[in-house]
Amino acid sequence: MLLDDAVDRVLRDLESYGRDNDAREGDRARKMLNLERETAELLHILVRSGRRRRVLEIGTSNGVSTLWLAAALQAIGATEPLTSIERDPGKSAQAATNLERAGLASRVTLLVGDATETVAGLDGPFDCVFFDADRWSAPEQLRLLLPKLEPDCLLLADNALSHPQEIEGYVAAVDALPGFGSTIFPVGKGLHVACRP
Repeated sequence: MLLDDAVDRVLRDLESYGRDNDAREGDRARKMLNLERETAELLHILVRSGRRRRVLEIGTSNGVSTLWLAAALQAIGATEPLTSIERDPGKSAQAATNLERAGLASRVTLLVGDATETVAGLDGPFDCVFFDADRWSAPEQLRLLLPKLEPDCLLLADNALSHPQEIEGYVAAVDALPGFGSTIFPVGKGLHVACRP
């Protein structure tokens, strides 16, 4: 089992809530758009097995992927908290509550604001970045992050198969980076994975 019971219980509740909310909510901004469990499990395994210790998440929502990432960092004994950015204060507040419920609040630093502006102000370094917010601005965020990335870095991005036109700018930006290799895992909505060994 990848997660302890307390974290798994919270996640099961959030998965049910997210499905119900997104089915009845017509306004995209009010949808949770949570990561599918199979994608979240892969994300968790990649971070955990790669022993990533300085992780940045762009797009917290109400904290589903945040919980998976924080649990991976806890499992390997990482001392640095996950940094997670969300532009919607209401969703960030929900994430804070959910992290508290799961006993992982101390493992995450939640930041609220425009992702690109927030990324510009971060110090780094990061050895893993998960892009799961506005796909159009991801290339600019990647550009700003490049000097803040560890040499051994893992880049992850959701929606590679569900929104190929929207993510193509990010994929092209990653493909242009020297030393990086990438692939797409056909799980959930498609997880784009790139690394620089």
